[in-house]
Amino acid sequence: MIDAKTQEIKLNDGRTITIETGKLAKQADGSVVVRMGDTMLLATVVSSKDIRDGIDFFPLSVEYRENFSAGGKIPGGYIKRETRPNEIEILTCRLVDRAIRPLFNDDYRHETQIIIQLLSYSEEQTPEGLACLAASSAIAVSDLPFNGPVSEVRVGRVDGQFIANPSKEQVAKSDIDMVIAATMDNVMMVEGEMDEISEEEMIEAIKFAHEEIKVQCQAQLDLAAQIEKAQTKRDYIHVGIDEAIADKVVGDLYQKLFDVAANPSSKQERSEAFTNILNEYLEQFSEEELEEKGDDIKKAYKKAQKKAVRDVVLQKGLRLDGRDTQTVRPIWTEIDLLPTAHGSGVFTRGETQSLTTVTLGNSLDGQTLDGISDSREDHFYLHYNFPPFSTGEARPMRGASRREIGHGNLAWRALKPMVPSQEEFPYTIRVVSDILESNGSSSMATVCAGTLAMMDAGVKIKKPVSGIAMGLIYDAETSNYAVLSDILGDEDHLGDMDFKVAGTKDGITATQMDIKIDGLAYEILIKALYQAKEGRLHILNEMAKTISVPKPDLKGHVPRIESQVISSEFIGMIIGPGGKHIQELQKTTETTIAIDERDNDTALVSISGKNAELLNQAMEKIRLMCTKPEKGETYEGKVKSILDFGAFIEILPGKEGLLHISEIAHHRVKDVKDELEEGQQVEVKLLDID
Repeated sequence: MIDAKTQEIKLNDGRTITIETGKLAKQADGSVVVRMGDTMLLATVVSSKDIRDGIDFFPLSVEYRENFSAGGKIPGGYIKRETRPNEIEILTCRLVDRAIRPLFNDDYRHETQIIIQLLSYSEEQTPEGLACLAASSAIAVSDLPFNGPVSEVRVGRVDGQFIANPSKEQVAKSDIDMVIAATMDNVMMVEGEMDEISEEEMIEAIKFAHEEIKVQCQAQLDLAAQIEKAQTKRDYIHVGIDEAIADKVVGDLYQKLFDVAANPSSKQERSEAFTNILNEYLEQFSEEELEEKGDDIKKAYKKAQKKAVRDVVLQKGLRLDGRDTQTVRPIWTEIDLLPTAHGSGVFTRGETQSLTTVTLGNSLDGQTLDGISDSREDHFYLHYNFPPFSTGEARPMRGASRREIGHGNLAWRALKPMVPSQEEFPYTIRVVSDILESNGSSSMATVCAGTLAMMDAGVKIKKPVSGIAMGLIYDAETSNYAVLSDILGDEDHLGDMDFKVAGTKDGITATQMDIKIDGLAYEILIKALYQAKEGRLHILNEMAKTISVPKPDLKGHVPRIESQVISSEFIGMIIGPGGKHIQELQKTTETTIAIDERDNDTALVSISGKNAELLNQAMEKIRLMCTKPEKGETYEGKVKSILDFGAFIEILPGKEGLLHISEIAHHRVKDVKDELEEGQQVEVKLLDID
């Protein structure tokens, strides 16, 4: 017998979301189906009863999968089944993980897996804003210890009005596309792209989302109240530190660690100094003591190190590398480093360095993304690589990690609003960022290096874009805090916030924020935003010393591309039967021709080639193919065939007319062949169109 429980959520515009549990996937620790319109998600959570030996982190995995059947589609390719997650699925996983993970207790070490599946999809209700609600609801109806609930809302803005969980059509019209995660009391995570909005507008969007999220969190609590299992949370194996050992280690090592943190040094020198303190301390213990207490001592050491570094910032206003809270590390930039690349730029900020290249291709080089909730072809895309040597490590190099995909997507979203349209710049633009050094935000370095490389390539970007990562040290007992500009890797790890902001001189284009503490006040967030603006403008000024506007022309070795917009009715004529016309034209002019059909009954024809004269010939041929004959106009035509009663003259490519024998000459013509021959050029006037 099915004993399903349902809870309904009403959005501010009258639409509803329902959460149902007790019908599907009942062997999971918790499962729910979330539905909005015809979009449905199934979320399940399972957490092991035991823990693996020696584990010192929370083994949480979040998976999001879109079933092709949800959109009435069959997977493409040779294998007709869903395979490895695509970029959309990975990015959605990351959004949910970043909201859920901080709400489990620090000492929870049980392997936990959350799986979210898109069961049904409608373009009216995009699933990205429902995934976290589904995940948190599954946990809420389980017996897992969890400091939630939490939820996410996707926010759009059309004509100045904020929209919660907008439709695909509304997203396309929005100047804001953000996902905000929050609990009843606190904002946890922000990510999205914007069209050069102000700091005030961003805060308004976050506040709007938070009010919607509070309603969703209450609905989860109301649903959980109906579930008997959710009333008593399970006992679990607490993996903590022996407090007596912790107090002793902190007492013994705090001052030494404080002194290192207060003595400015490089990343390597600092790491060695901290490691020496730990190793010297461990030498006083016997092998038996270390076997018994070694893990607790090392954990306590990390606790003491974190406290020391944070106290130096709060008490002295001094950071690990000697900067104050607002100073950006020294910057140097260079362009045109690589002679054969279409564009290249190096951006170095302190110990973080990105070497970024730009390659220009034709429309056939676009990147196709084929998902259920989002299918598109991008003619501007960005790939981010994070090799192990960038942090002085040696580890296997495999495919792109989820982190690399997430960081690359953030940089792509930051730059995308400033990239010209295909009509303005008929090239596919591939940007590749290789991180050569990393100590601080490499995704924001990618934004800066990407801007430099595109300007070096001659891409007519609207404005330069820069990015900066902000941090926070917050003392909950005293409410004392420090907002840090351009954070180091250690400050990210030991701090309470990682807040990346990218934009132009006129506004924000992308952001990503993760908050690691409860109760972050909006005034702190506002201060961080305005401090980020100062840093962003400073970085833009430093970049402008190398290049401030795009180069006036492409480099000599870049293939030239010309384009023209045509009516869709001429596509068949250009291609010809079996591709005959387009293949012949490409062969004779040594060009590559791509046709991109648009939604408004037009198509963009892009022609690329290395020989300018031949390229222009191909352009003219296409233009003539797409020209409609006009009655009364005079044309230079070519005799295509001769018959007894006249000749057929090709006045435009693929367009022939009959020149009757009576119209060939002023005198009487007995045989057409006496006056004309095939291939002859003749001037004719179009008398009528039949």
